[in-house]
Amino acid sequence: MQLHWRLDVGMNEDRCRMVRGEGGENLSVVRHTTLNLLNTDKSFKAGLKRKQTKAGRNNEYLSRILTGNGSS
Repeated sequence: MQLHWRLDVGMNEDRCRMVRGEGGENLSVVRHTTLNLLNTDKSFKAGLKRKQTKAGRNNEYLSRILTGNGSS
């Protein structure tokens, strides 16, 4: 899959209307980092949106993603 499509569909990047200073660029870096962390996680077999939802609801899963323990 292409990167732009995954960012647009999975994270609604095109709907972001941040225009103050470098806010848009900073948010883009955060999105790319998030996408890379979620893609490397192999402990939960699901799509990007389901992984985002699970990370938002489950602190243990979020911690596992941020520390890189889910990738193996």
